[in-house]
Amino acid sequence: MQGIKLLNRKIVIRLLGQLLLLMSLFLLIPLTTSLIYGESDTLSFIYTFLITSASGGLALLFTRKADKTFGKREGYLIVSSVWIVFSLFGSLPYVLSNSIPDFAGAFFETMSGFTTTGASVLNNIEEMPHGILLWRSMSQWMGGMGIIVLSLAILPFLGVGGIQLFSAEVPGLTPDKMHPRVKETAQRLWMLYVGFTILETVILWLGGMTFFDAVNHAFATMATGGYSTKQASIAYYNSPFIQYTISAFMFIAGVNFTLSYFALKTQFTKIWKNEEFKTYLGLTLIYTAIIAVRLYFTGLDAEQAFRDSLFQVTSILTTTGFATADYLLWPPMLTALIFTLMFIGGSSGSTGGGTKVIRVLLTVKNCYFELKRLIHPRAVIPMRINNKVVPQALVNNVLAFIVFYMLIFFIGTIIMAGLGLDVESAMGAVIATLGNIGPGIGSVGPSENFAPIVPAGKWLLSFLMLLGRLELFTVLIIFAPTFWKK
Repeated sequence: MQGIKLLNRKIVIRLLGQLLLLMSLFLLIPLTTSLIYGESDTLSFIYTFLITSASGGLALLFTRKADKTFGKREGYLIVSSVWIVFSLFGSLPYVLSNSIPDFAGAFFETMSGFTTTGASVLNNIEEMPHGILLWRSMSQWMGGMGIIVLSLAILPFLGVGGIQLFSAEVPGLTPDKMHPRVKETAQRLWMLYVGFTILETVILWLGGMTFFDAVNHAFATMATGGYSTKQASIAYYNSPFIQYTISAFMFIAGVNFTLSYFALKTQFTKIWKNEEFKTYLGLTLIYTAIIAVRLYFTGLDAEQAFRDSLFQVTSILTTTGFATADYLLWPPMLTALIFTLMFIGGSSGSTGGGTKVIRVLLTVKNCYFELKRLIHPRAVIPMRINNKVVPQALVNNVLAFIVFYMLIFFIGTIIMAGLGLDVESAMGAVIATLGNIGPGIGSVGPSENFAPIVPAGKWLLSFLMLLGRLELFTVLIIFAPTFWKK
């Protein structure tokens, strides 16, 4: 029948091969670092580089005659597959260097990096070689803006089917474009991303961090990833300057990067008229104020109460996961407030995870308008965001997302409880990974990690990280039987 096409598997394999070659180039950076410091992980990076580049080269060799036909199905499959493939190959330095000897733990750590979750199984971070620490941070930085977006920015031969890849990978409801052409949009996104990363690195370096630590923390901040080079995270530095700096850059990373672009062009009107940004800012200020006041009455001085509150609120709302205080030791009401933030996340078009502020805003508005429609059943009451009418199809998409998200949260909690976690820890582990947050509650709180979880639990949580990073539908769609049919 005309118009019915088979899934083009060869082009999928070919593009994955090209992306593996790109990954092998990035591996040269921690390899060089390892050589500079003369540490034991050098051979592990050499072997990983050779295995990765050879695998990418073989994929290109065997698909050199691949049909260039490229559609949405191929885009979804590539975007879902690339995180799995990168995590498989990215796990090799941990296993080969014996930093994380069990593969389930190494895969968990790597998936946590590429999905910018920041959940870790390491109990001895300061003892890790510099190359391994840099690779952890780099995996987050690469995954933050998106591996596919990076490829569209610097690899012209991925231009074919670019809009399908871009639409499937970019976080949020719809991809915001700064330029009519996808490649130019991707390049501008990455210019902003790199610029902010360099700026934060310099400020942290001047603020007292070593250059190595400043680079790693800038990578993790702009990716909203949360991997630190210290076991105690940012609390290790005990520096108000460093904490305020990272708080500011976490907030920036949680903003839609298109708005940051407008800010650099001094188009501030577009920012102040954006309802998602105003909601994001409002949530940050309100939660910070409530928690700071309550912390003040526990005996902290006003400045530290404000600083601890601001840092933890920004860290959890943006799903970064850095820590300067253990919120599980705060009064129960404050821990509950932090837990609610885990379900929100950053803005659409940011590197943050979670359900996204825009979805929460649309859901709340839809509830309000449903009440108005009950009171005035004959009235036509359109819902607007940024003075634009929101199509009913988009509202339905958001509501379906929220239902799927909560359903996955509940099912994941039940399974993790069945694997031995108490209910509080099971809930904390699931929302921390599904929301790409990092620390959760219970035994996976900010002062603990995921090392004690059984291998089956680590594999499940790794899958939840992927679901959360790719906004559920991009992954779930490939499990639909019709996806694989003609």
